[in-house]
Amino acid sequence: MGLDITNAPGLLPHQKKVTLSENYLSFTDGTQTFAQQYLPELYEAEVERFGNRTLQGFLRMVGAEMPMTSDQVIWSEQNRLHISYDGCTIASNTTITVPVEAGKQCVIRVGSTIVISEGLVTLKGRVSGVAAAVAGPPRTATVTVETYKVANMASLAGVASAAKVFVYGSEFAKGSQGMETFQNAAQAGVTAVQPDFKQFNNKPIILKDFYEVSGSDASQIGWVEVATEDGTSGYLWYLKAESETRLRFEDYLEMSMVEAENNGANGGVALATGVTDAGSEGLFAAIEARGNIYNDFAGAAAPGSGALGDFDAILKQLDKQGAIEENMLFLSRATALDFDDMIAAMNGGYASTGAASYGLFNNEEDMALNFGFSGFRRGSYDFYKTDWKYLNDASTRGLTGDIDGVLIPAGTSTVYDQMLGQNIRRPFLHVRYRASEADDRRMKSWVTGSVGGAYTSGLDAMQVHFLSERCLCVQGANNFVLFKSTI
Repeated sequence: MGLDITNAPGLLPHQKKVTLSENYLSFTDGTQTFAQQYLPELYEAEVERFGNRTLQGFLRMVGAEMPMTSDQVIWSEQNRLHISYDGCTIASNTTITVPVEAGKQCVIRVGSTIVISEGLVTLKGRVSGVAAAVAGPPRTATVTVETYKVANMASLAGVASAAKVFVYGSEFAKGSQGMETFQNAAQAGVTAVQPDFKQFNNKPIILKDFYEVSGSDASQIGWVEVATEDGTSGYLWYLKAESETRLRFEDYLEMSMVEAENNGANGGVALATGVTDAGSEGLFAAIEARGNIYNDFAGAAAPGSGALGDFDAILKQLDKQGAIEENMLFLSRATALDFDDMIAAMNGGYASTGAASYGLFNNEEDMALNFGFSGFRRGSYDFYKTDWKYLNDASTRGLTGDIDGVLIPAGTSTVYDQMLGQNIRRPFLHVRYRASEADDRRMKSWVTGSVGGAYTSGLDAMQVHFLSERCLCVQGANNFVLFKSTI
């Protein structure tokens, strides 16, 4: 009977006792096995080819975290102090039609002195009559005006929905009664200007994740040394997987506050039967709804110094808003370089003339110029610029490329807190998380199963659970700017 070598591992008999390659296991035979006589040179540590992969830190730089004990956070913000109307129509030589919101009356009163503007042509006048707002749409009120220096508004008559009006004071005759006695009969009772109550709110969302490893895998040593951004090290592979799950979840806590979106009336997200209020208002959503959008900053047609015109347009918009003196710029790499080029172009010819100086950047004629600027001043504003890793990372917003950066005012805002019943100062941007004496849901983690020191069930595994409940408050969003790309 012949020798059965069906199950013999690599056994090939020969007539002579010689060394043949067929009788040895090879590390390059396609199996990449270590069952060989020659040990390869082994790098035990993983190569960190993507550097520090975590993205968190943005909200820590510009905001704060505070607990709350409700399903909703509510705050109010001040409206503008002075009275103005845009989109008005010069209806005749003596009357102006102003748009009025539903449920409200025109707050221009008899006796008020106003500026009427259309383009660069302006007139000044005194209000002699105000008619009650008529049903629309559009809903409008008619204001009768007596003009100074000219007989009437003939020079502006016929302008459709292009005029602007604002009140700059009032004028009355000697010995006359107060303003309330001069109201048109149709405006009876509408004398004092009452400020609107502008209220905003947001709701927290619940974030969850978990990691699981079996008891066998948890007790199995690996040949690759674990090393992660939070300092985890060792030769147990599950340590790496658990650590990365935790790091990823911590990044999600910040990314959710930036990207969160309300479901809205027409949204299709249903967390449970009858639950339609899914979502929350994140940073981008709040700026798009209540802030300023600037598309294609320093586009292909305006590199270098041409970007200055774009930036000055933003400054003019900030002048119309809160005019916060100090602001932070969190930018993508491309937009950060646009800002560097813009500032460098303003200092052109420095080396040859010595006429311009970078001031606090400590550059000299005899040294290599540093064109990476971290701060600058333009007009009456100070700006501090930094790269935002979230916009550059190829697995997050760097993948889409439609967001170029954000401008965020530094400092705090004064708002009326509904829960405390008083004015309080808060950072313009801050996170509220659910917490009480019974449970702190800022960032919870716990272990279940029967592995890793937990003995809570008969499951031969360790499960690590993560949970947080939070939302973002964007107060004074009219002072924020979102830079977007459309080309």
